[in-house]
Amino acid sequence: MTTTAPARRTLATALMAAAALTAVAVVPAAAAPPSDTPAHQVAHGDSARLGYQKSVAVQVLKGVFERGDTSVVDRFVRPDYIQHNPLAPDGSEALKNLGTALSQQFPDAEYDIKRVISEGDLVLVHSNVVMTPGTRGSAVFDIFRFQGGKIAEHWDTGQEVPATTANGNDMFSTESWPRTNKPGPRWLTAYNKKLVTAYVDQLLVEKDLSAVDKYVGPEYHQHNPAIADGVAGVKAGLGAYFEAFPQLKVSPKRVVAEGDLVAVHSHYVNVPGERGQAIIDLFRVRNGKIVEHWDVIQDVPETSANDNTMF
Repeated sequence: MTTTAPARRTLATALMAAAALTAVAVVPAAAAPPSDTPAHQVAHGDSARLGYQKSVAVQVLKGVFERGDTSVVDRFVRPDYIQHNPLAPDGSEALKNLGTALSQQFPDAEYDIKRVISEGDLVLVHSNVVMTPGTRGSAVFDIFRFQGGKIAEHWDTGQEVPATTANGNDMFSTESWPRTNKPGPRWLTAYNKKLVTAYVDQLLVEKDLSAVDKYVGPEYHQHNPAIADGVAGVKAGLGAYFEAFPQLKVSPKRVVAEGDLVAVHSHYVNVPGERGQAIIDLFRVRNGKIVEHWDVIQDVPETSANDNTMF
């Protein structure tokens, strides 16, 4: 969810991506199973593929941006890699060049990965990217699309981490119970994805604040640094936002969900004719109610190093 304050960017937020988990065994992308494959075997195969995708994303981003190891790009990124970060050109060679330059300029950079989810051919990663030790760094969301077992496409959003927040929560912690960054059981994915999609459509697309009463639980924790905590905070913050920008248009582009975590990548345009902002909202659902929210907001720039837009 956005605020009226303009999003800020640093070099770190405009770079690329982040990832989670640790090392990975080389597992090829799973082909569709035969129609007579038992359901439990299909579920196991899908789980292995999703885990593989998350691990590959980690290896590439940790390798490239923390260690300057471009060999992971040759292993796991398609040569025709499509880039939506406005500061980076298309192609795997451009990714390797960027990683080399950054590792030389920022040898102590760290991708502090907070949470990672995967659904279908998409992986979403939420990270605190710190290019220079001792600084607060940036909050970054990255989305990767896989094709044939390799990374084929990338979107991201990033903003600087502020010194203080209106809600007392940082941009990364988990406050709702249980306090884990890992997604819940995958059998909850479809239900929670449908719930969050309905919430976003009613609240943000239709600008109907009654969606908060319908979908948000009394234990609601806010991580947008400009919005107060709790149900009252989100109502007040978004109510003021809708009043300030009555012509606001929110266009959801893609949704990625796993277990109790659901992310929505959207284009927000406050006033017709503006370039707007690229925003990724991440929601946590517990017992049929939304209980926590994180987001990252980035202004859409006038020019880009690629021809793909941020969406």
